[in-house]
Amino acid sequence: MSMERRTFLGGLTGLFAYAGGAGLPLVAREFDPQVFAKRGEWERLNINSIVLKLGATSPFSVLHISDTHLATAYLHESAAKQYLAKVRNEQFGGRQEEALRDSLDWAKTHVDYVIHTGDLIDFQSEANYDLVKKYLGANVLGTMGNHEYSPEMWLTKPAPSNNEAWKDRYRDKLASVYPFDVTFSSRVVNGVNFVMLDDVFGTVTAGQVERFGKEVAKGLPIVLCLHVPFYTDNIATANSHYWLKNGGPFRSAQTPDPSGDWKSQLSDATTRDFIAYLKGEPLLKAILAGHLHINIQDRFSPTAMEYVVGGNYMFAGQELLIS
Repeated sequence: MSMERRTFLGGLTGLFAYAGGAGLPLVAREFDPQVFAKRGEWERLNINSIVLKLGATSPFSVLHISDTHLATAYLHESAAKQYLAKVRNEQFGGRQEEALRDSLDWAKTHVDYVIHTGDLIDFQSEANYDLVKKYLGANVLGTMGNHEYSPEMWLTKPAPSNNEAWKDRYRDKLASVYPFDVTFSSRVVNGVNFVMLDDVFGTVTAGQVERFGKEVAKGLPIVLCLHVPFYTDNIATANSHYWLKNGGPFRSAQTPDPSGDWKSQLSDATTRDFIAYLKGEPLLKAILAGHLHINIQDRFSPTAMEYVVGGNYMFAGQELLIS
């Protein structure tokens, strides 16, 4: 089933500039066209362009974004949600909605389609749900992120359980908010099959594996879209250096010991077998993922590269030029 060019929502916003001097903190100030007369309209967006030759019936382009982390709550919502909105906006910079608006405005004139691979919202709230409905149209491609399943007590104890039973609590609500199947979906665009699946805790289910097999049977080149990347040694090393135990200047190329989502992928038999199968599946041409908040690319299989995009809350995205 071919996909029509989507209608994007969202208005233009004022650009944002930084000014600072040697030894001085950076200072934010509003964009003044008289001061920066030659500045590009979309200069603050950090868009990485990637050329993919997949055998499409005609060329097209996609903006891939992930990890916007919208963090809002209405005043009538719980004190816990108010607290989350405050601390998470402090952590993410408070410009998440602006980054999403800019990304979608840029997409109107630069690409044909948009894919968002999860963590559009940072936690469950009425206000966040309304922003999802505001910005995502009926034809958007996307996946869930782990934060889509984060309730108001996720910063407290007991922590949410990272399993399918936990997700079952919220699937119906998320399905009523998001304009795509929150577990598994696919769309064919110009002869290329985009397959989206929920792996928000690092693992996949037998049902998803079965549905993926039906997509392979179509015989089309596949771009697999998910939130948590299927870790390679290089992706795991970069993630460890950025987030975990190797902070500071890079000193060792040794692959870290498995932990977190990567450990789950190696220990869960269904996921481990699925990844092994994918490495030998010639129709798999690319994997798009997020979750790590950093840009990194690595070879996943003889036929597929994996592209992890940086956080959209930092105005990051990647443009895919597909032919």
